[in-house]
Amino acid sequence: MASTVTSRRKQLGNELRHARNAARMTQQQVAEVLGCTQGKVNKIESGAVGVKLGDVRSMLNAFGINGEEADTLMNLARAAAGQRGHWSGYRSVVPHWFRTFTDLEPAAAEILTWHGERIPGPLQSEHYMLKQFTEAGATDVTSLVRNRLDRKAVFDQQQPPYYRFIVSEGALRRAPGGFAPAVMLDQVEHMLALDRYPRVYVHVLPFGAKLAAVPNDFTIMRFPDRTRDFVYIEHSAGGLYLDDVKDFNIFVDSWDRLRGAALERGETRQFLKELAEGYRAQMSR
Repeated sequence: MASTVTSRRKQLGNELRHARNAARMTQQQVAEVLGCTQGKVNKIESGAVGVKLGDVRSMLNAFGINGEEADTLMNLARAAAGQRGHWSGYRSVVPHWFRTFTDLEPAAAEILTWHGERIPGPLQSEHYMLKQFTEAGATDVTSLVRNRLDRKAVFDQQQPPYYRFIVSEGALRRAPGGFAPAVMLDQVEHMLALDRYPRVYVHVLPFGAKLAAVPNDFTIMRFPDRTRDFVYIEHSAGGLYLDDVKDFNIFVDSWDRLRGAALERGETRQFLKELAEGYRAQMSR
């Protein structure tokens, strides 16, 4: 898809362009604020060059953007510049291409995610995480687990996003590294305990769901401010961010089809209870 956003710098440029247009300013006017050429501003907005954090702040001031919206865009600018102190220490194990996602996750109004063969990170129990990272041959398992546990803080925010998960039955039956009923029992029980979060919705897509086919994993993020809604797709070599409206709507349609075929929340809870009983029986053999 031609509209794929392949870097945080490109996404930041998009946001700055939208903000400038909303403020009814020209690129030349912004150039005068920054003391540079109009061509430089055009390159910033296209993502062709990086932009200093001080220049981003000057642009936001000129656009009349402040408060939480300004903080969100500054966080994105730090991620794009690769200068965010937040990513030092144990957090530095997070791949660069995933940092934009985790920066913006707490600021979203709604997150819709689909996973076919793996439990999504925010839903993983600590036992599942340990097994997954160990089987993958990770060299710093402790830092990876600490970072993934940090992401769960999004559920405890004063106003967390509505986080809606669709998880394939396959992800609930395929343990990292092979047959491991103890790991999967812990994982299923962990998911059952998520009922305490009113804005977390989990739906299982059973093997018998009436669908022609299922897509690869993807996550949709929607925001309450001018931050562009986008779709995130992860692959073996990195991650892609799609924010073109047509592309975005294709994935919204895919989500709607998956959601229509998935179990309701009550049905999902019963499914998980029965699955847990099955894993307990396997452990007792």
